[in-house]
This record gives sequence, structure tokens and C-alpha cells, in this order.
Amino acid sequence: MESFTTTISVDKSPQEVFAAINDVRAWWTGEIEGKTDEVGAEFVYAYKTFHRTTQKITELVPGKKIVWHVTQSHIDFAADKHEWDGTDIVFDIERKGDRTEVRFTHVGLVPPIECYDRCSSAWSYYVKESLRDWIATGTKGKGKS
Repeated sequence: MESFTTTISVDKSPQEVFAAINDVRAWWTGEIEGKTDEVGAEFVYAYKTFHRTTQKITELVPGKKIVWHVTQSHIDFAADKHEWDGTDIVFDIERKGDRTEVRFTHVGLVPPIECYDRCSSAWSYYVKESLRDWIATGTKGKGKS
């Protein structure tokens, strides 16, 4: 079963893209507590009462890859409030010609789980709009839950 994946392409270097993704507070709406740019660090993301997750940073390869492992989750609108537990949020960064491609995959966010439609829609916004705008222009594109 295929996990949710989406891709963007930007006119920035892989190093600039890597730095922008690690500046999570600039492109992901909500409250974020903790370090977001150090292997082994954990950060908590919370959006109102709807969504609260703890991510442990398990991989940071400068200019190439970022992986967050979800250790705890509370998705308020799903019957199974812990659907994200044990999933991985992966950013693969690759130079393609004169552009840099970011392939985002939420490993474990698959169609059969209840939050798939809402969560994949939100990730599409955050990656394809908010993060892309942040990388490309340095403008915070936040605003959707």
C-alpha cells in the first residue's frame, strides 16, 4: 500500500532547501516546541485541539534528506486518535538540472486510515504551497490548518 507522497521543484540549492525545511516554524501552522534541526531532538507540533504530535528527528543528511519519526500522536477528528504513531515523515532532496526537487513522503499515511483524506490534503497545502513559498521567497505561506 502506497504512503502519501508529493513533490515540489524549486530554484534553490539543496543546501538552501534543507535549511528551509528545518525551519519548521516558518511553514507549518501551529505551535512548535523543541529543536527541529538536530538528530535525536524531539519537537511537539500542536494545532488547536485537533492535532498534536511528537516527532523525533532520526535522520539529517545536509542537502539530501530529513526524517522525523512520529513517537506520539493525537488526531482529534479520527476514531483512532493515534493513527500517526510509528509513522515517518520524510523529505528527500535532490538536485535535478538547475532546480532542486523535494519528495515528501509520510510513510504510514495510507488510504485505509481514517485521517488520510484530511491529512493528505493538509500535507499537500503545507508542502506544495507553504513550504514551497518559504523556500522560494522566504515568505511565510502559513494560514491553513
